[in-house]
Amino acid sequence: MKMIKLLASCAAAVVLLTSAVYVKHQQFNKSKPVNFDSGKGFAVLELFTSEGCSSCPPADELLEHIQNEVGNQPVYILAYHVDYWNRLGWKDVFSNPDFSKRQYWYNSKFTSQVYTPQLILNGSAEFVGSDETKIRSNLTSALNGKAATSLTLQARRRNGAINIQYQLQGKPVLGQLVVALVQKHAVSQVKAGENEGRRLTHIQIVRNLRKFPITTQGYGNEIIDLPAGFNSREWEVIGFIQSQETGEILSAARAEYSE
Repeated sequence: MKMIKLLASCAAAVVLLTSAVYVKHQQFNKSKPVNFDSGKGFAVLELFTSEGCSSCPPADELLEHIQNEVGNQPVYILAYHVDYWNRLGWKDVFSNPDFSKRQYWYNSKFTSQVYTPQLILNGSAEFVGSDETKIRSNLTSALNGKAATSLTLQARRRNGAINIQYQLQGKPVLGQLVVALVQKHAVSQVKAGENEGRRLTHIQIVRNLRKFPITTQGYGNEIIDLPAGFNSREWEVIGFIQSQETGEILSAARAEYSE
């Protein structure tokens, strides 16, 4: 019960952020592009969002624009729809209490607040999800850094499940393999709540998130049940290695997929 009350208070408090960040999303076409030089880094952008939050659509728009801009660069966008806004008039069909728990897990590691839209970069820094200036600057730094290890993923669909093969190369690491099944695109017509009457477009919606221990050999196989509606054209598999001690993400990859 205490957790429910805290979540509700955080959801209400986030309205205060709306006026401060809403204007920026209209300017991103004129912003300095993400600069990917000769670095060997990567960027996992985890957005905590909700259809019930009026300050979230600008963050969704910004990440869609960044995704289109970066092309094949190693940028991995994951949108987690939290559930604590649902009690305020509109139930987000993509929401999941596990994603709210993940946001609170980050709060226990290094963030000072829990709110939407909140963006976590590589498990080690957080920003307002529509703060384009900070996101672009830190995204450029991440891409021009260097990953601690290299992750390779392969995914094969079998009988209502997906088999994930992973392999690490380079420096041995301590952590977990985190695998997200991601729906690339969706459109919703919101009929209540703060976004009532709006048609919202979403990208990179996390529909299932699983964690696995890394073997001492640095490679292995894992099985994930597939959600209803999964298909290889409209969904993708993204995995990353994450320290459970600090939250830092050490490497990431998209899975090469085959039936």
